[in-house]
Amino acid sequence: VFANFGSARILIQTLRASDQQGHSETLAFVVMPDHLHWLFVLKAGRLQDAVGAVKSVTAHRLRQPIWQDGYHDHALRQEEGLRAVARYIIANPVRAGLVQRLGDYPHWYAAWL
Repeated sequence: VFANFGSARILIQTLRASDQQGHSETLAFVVMPDHLHWLFVLKAGRLQDAVGAVKSVTAHRLRQPIWQDGYHDHALRQEEGLRAVARYIIANPVRAGLVQRLGDYPHWYAAWL
């Protein structure tokens, strides 16, 4: 679904809306052709509500069911550096062979860059 540029941008707009509404603070993300990696600080409510809202709004805006049930989450331990995790996340398109350089991939963000 997210190989389509417009669909990927709708997902990104939805992530930003979550931040603006005070549910999350996005630190990094990369929208892959068939999934999302999202590093964020939960600012209000429950994790499942924040993730569920992003999935629901995106599917509604795309007018199709696109998400599988559930999601994979990983709470960062203190010894895990946020910047290192963010670098790993945004490097996914390079590791997947979608681009040679991250700068050539349009659907990523990191707060530190």
